[in-house]
Amino acid sequence: MTPQERSFLGFLARHLATGLAAGALFGAAILASDFAGLRRLTLTSDTPVLALALLFFGLFITFGSVSMAANLMMLQRNKDD
Repeated sequence: MTPQERSFLGFLARHLATGLAAGALFGAAILASDFAGLRRLTLTSDTPVLALALLFFGLFITFGSVSMAANLMMLQRNKDD
């Protein structure tokens, strides 16, 4: 792997981690505020772990991919490209 490829993978990993953290924060805010009764519904269901896993999985996928894509689109091209 070339240094440029390693640098690019690090760039993607950093922005993925940022998106995952934002997704976790948003999910925690949803549960803390009991938005639309989701905390109550989740914790009183037969399988609360599955419900929480599905909620956070969706948020992680969404926020992680949006963070990576947005930062990729903001990259500047070299002048010789």
